[in-house]
This record gives sequence, structure tokens and C-alpha cells, in this order.
Amino acid sequence: MHPERSTVLLPSLWLGLVLLAPTPAPAQSGVAVSGKVTILERDARPSEDLAQTVVWLTGAGVPDGTPSHAEMATEGKQFTPRLVVVAPGSTVNFPNHDPFSHNVFSLSPEGAFDLGLYGRGGAKAVTFKRAGVIRVYCNVHAQMRGLILVVPSGFVTQPGPDGSFTLADVPAGSYVLHAWHERGGELEEPLSVGEGEQTPLSLTLDARRYRLQEHLDKNGQSYYDRESRY
Repeated sequence: MHPERSTVLLPSLWLGLVLLAPTPAPAQSGVAVSGKVTILERDARPSEDLAQTVVWLTGAGVPDGTPSHAEMATEGKQFTPRLVVVAPGSTVNFPNHDPFSHNVFSLSPEGAFDLGLYGRGGAKAVTFKRAGVIRVYCNVHAQMRGLILVVPSGFVTQPGPDGSFTLADVPAGSYVLHAWHERGGELEEPLSVGEGEQTPLSLTLDARRYRLQEHLDKNGQSYYDRESRY
């Protein structure tokens, strides 16, 4: 009989109990909310910019979107990408890749700003705190138009080129489904999400009455009437 063996067995037994302890069951994820966006066009022509649509959910069970850093560059006298989707509190950087100067600005009340004139290689940033549509222009080049959509939802996506979209892991509950497009406006519909597989949604936006309107420069003047230019 070796009494010292008892001091070895007890720790071993305890270790076995720890290893055999049950692990918590993984939390159940939600379901996929999917569908397709269609845009009604004049003359029934096909839409070439369905991917510029934004789809999101609001409701009591929707988590807030996570602030991030995004980029909208000036290149070839255009904003690239033309549409940026971010959550409130996000910062968007505006680098200039052109061999000439730009003056990026917005007069949108949800996030007005004026970055002033800066040349190639320069970059300036803006933080957007309020939800809404920020229409971005250049005070030098009238043809430059950009859009920043600030969405306060953790369930947000953009469709593919064919209009198909998916919002993953949505818990069961009642929501409001939003679909937005620059030319088609915003659609809001109630949405009930159950525990099982969801029927694909069909969303239709109407762009038949959309007309591109001339915007003014940062001083409220027409680009073509002002006396001085850069």
C-alpha cells in the first residue's frame, strides 16, 4: 500500500470531471431574407444600375450598424465609387487621383461639408453622424455627382447586377423593409420574419418620372453663369 498514490489520483479524477463537463449549445442564428429588386424604366427598357440599390431593415430587434472607414475618390472627373453606404459615425475619405484640383462639397442638411480646393495626391475626410442621403458634388466640375447613404441598420446590403439580394441571419420578428435607389426613390414595406425558410421577396421601384436636374455650386450659383472659374 502506497499512501502517496491518493494524492495523485484525486487531481486526475478532478481533471476528468472538467473535461467531461457539457459545453453550452451554440446560439441559433436567424434566417436569410432574400429577394429581387426591379426598377420600372421609361419605355420598359432594362435597368443597368440595379446594383446601386440599397436594401435594409429597421425595427426593434435590428442592431445598429458599425461605424467604418470608406473611400470615395475623384478620378477621371468622376467620383469612384459613385455610391458609398455607411453607418452613422463612419468616416469617408476623398482622395484626389486626378492631375488637377477638385473641391468636394455637399449642401445636404444631413451632412453638409466643404473640403476646399486640393490637388492630386491630396485627401480629405468627413465623418457623417446623421442618417440620410448625402449628395456630393465638385465645385469645379458640374458633371461630378456622388452619393453617400448613411443607414443606421446592421441589416443592410446592395443587390447584385441582376437585382438579387440577401440579408443573412435575420432573427424572427417584425420589421420594416426599405429599398432605396437614386432614381427610384425609397420603398418601405412591413416584413414579418418567421422561424423557417422565407419566401423570396419581390421589390419594385419606379424610376419612370425621374429627371436629372442641374445642381448649383457651393455658393448657390449656376456653374454656367458664374464669372470666375478655377
